[in-house]
Amino acid sequence: MELDRKNGNTKWKKAIDLELKQIDDYQTFKDIGNAEINAKGQVVNAPEGYKKIRVHLVFAVKHDGRHKARLVADGHLTRSNTEGAYSGVVSLQSLRIVMFLSELNALKLWGADIDNAYLEAFTEEKIFIVAGPEFGDRKGHILIISKALYGLRTSGARWHDRFFDVMRDMGFTPSKNDPDIWMRPSKDGKVYEYIAFYVNDLAIAAKDPAKICQILRDKFKFKLKGDGLLEYHLGCGYWRDPDGTLVADPKKYIEKMMEWYEKEFGEKPKMIKTPLEPGDHLEIDESPECSEKDQSRYLTMIGQLQWLVDLGRFDVFCATMTMSKFRPAPREGHISRLKMRYGYVSEMRTAAICFCTAEPNYDDIKVPQHDWMRTVYGNVKEVIPEDIPEPKGKPVVTTSYVDANLYHDVVTGKAVTAVLHLLNQTPIDWYSKKQGTVETATFGSEFSAARTASDQIVFIRNTLRYLGVPVKEKSYLFGDNKSVVNNATIATSVLSKRHHALSYHRNREAVASSFLLFHWIDGKKNPADILSKHWTFVSVFPMLKSLLLWRGETKDIKDVPTVGDKDKAN
Repeated sequence: MELDRKNGNTKWKKAIDLELKQIDDYQTFKDIGNAEINAKGQVVNAPEGYKKIRVHLVFAVKHDGRHKARLVADGHLTRSNTEGAYSGVVSLQSLRIVMFLSELNALKLWGADIDNAYLEAFTEEKIFIVAGPEFGDRKGHILIISKALYGLRTSGARWHDRFFDVMRDMGFTPSKNDPDIWMRPSKDGKVYEYIAFYVNDLAIAAKDPAKICQILRDKFKFKLKGDGLLEYHLGCGYWRDPDGTLVADPKKYIEKMMEWYEKEFGEKPKMIKTPLEPGDHLEIDESPECSEKDQSRYLTMIGQLQWLVDLGRFDVFCATMTMSKFRPAPREGHISRLKMRYGYVSEMRTAAICFCTAEPNYDDIKVPQHDWMRTVYGNVKEVIPEDIPEPKGKPVVTTSYVDANLYHDVVTGKAVTAVLHLLNQTPIDWYSKKQGTVETATFGSEFSAARTASDQIVFIRNTLRYLGVPVKEKSYLFGDNKSVVNNATIATSVLSKRHHALSYHRNREAVASSFLLFHWIDGKKNPADILSKHWTFVSVFPMLKSLLLWRGETKDIKDVPTVGDKDKAN
């Protein structure tokens, strides 16, 4: 190949040879002999009911430097069929919960990669190719595709079905909340074991993950790679600090982002310590529109930052959400600010999430006593699903912080809702999004944000229940608007504006049902501010160092009722 000649090696040729050998090892094609082609290029002896398509090779350099070639079918040439084509993957929120539960219940956390996963399944599509010169002696033969080759419309679904059957055979069942988390009771019956499924990448939290991997190899003949203690998964590194706490660190992904940046712009990003300057309104930028090349760069940069947020860097969530709005037609001023985001990420590349499983200490928080029986809510109770599995393992406390930033967008007048969720002392989910309606005062935007937080808390509580987790009776929600907290928690408070009715009743019913405790904290100590506003590093550093930059001990946030003693945290 030309690239091999230029590089003075045979890495790409070896990658192609390996891929074609594996294709044959998996018996991907069924050879039915030479193709007879007429003057119009039609295969006259094509098998009845089958459609001719093409295949091509895709090349990539993996994160560890390996050269990879992949034979991919041109599935776009087949008829679109949405039925039976969908294949899901585990959400990153659910994946973090599995990792948290692994730490909480003293399970071993392993990772594994199923090599050529799609080829483990058979396709139901009736298609064939005419072999090209890369197939050697089979050139010109009709090859029926019998396996779920990459690129076919239904290959993802067929592999998903195959893995489903394997998990059922091993005694696992899918969680009803996230069907790509598989669970089963441990042998001693005290906890649940989990497998999180993301295409061909597995995160295994179990008493004996080595045995699970051995069964996948021996009984089901899967070819596993990298099975062992989880060190790298979906772009994020995993390691333990000196006291043994699990740490999720996307540093390698950030390094790849910086390599891309330097290649594209010919320089390193300028180091800064804030994602976006306070008071900077990108929506009123009137600089010239970006060139076509910079528009493409802008889309790539936003995509990279969005995945970084998903991996745990919620400190750039608000800035990324704000700048995503301009993807259709970014201006020069927008991409210059986006470059600054890369400078911030590069400067703060060591930030990480620590999985601290000790329960927070809320002994000092007074639970208000109100008689809700004489309100419209009466003797309301939390609705707990009837089909949840039996709870096993240690209990979990959920803590959430909520904030709103009024008039975040000066063109539309819309505010931003921000919510940060923790399980015990571990950040587990985050949310930053412009509100759907325009509010004329902070009270309305904060009440709307609190409603969003309440809905998310219900979802998280039920997610945990469907994973067989004992959930503590109360969830704690902290907000920095006293009027909203009082209006939501005092039984005799009245609705002041009818357009706040939904938020008013949603939050008050949650409080009346006794599962939600809504508590006020000082706005300067509210970590949800990280997700709702553009901030200076000095203003949020005490919270950042607790949530991302240090061990994750939220006790370092003074005056915030979130965490217990140091001995308990350790």
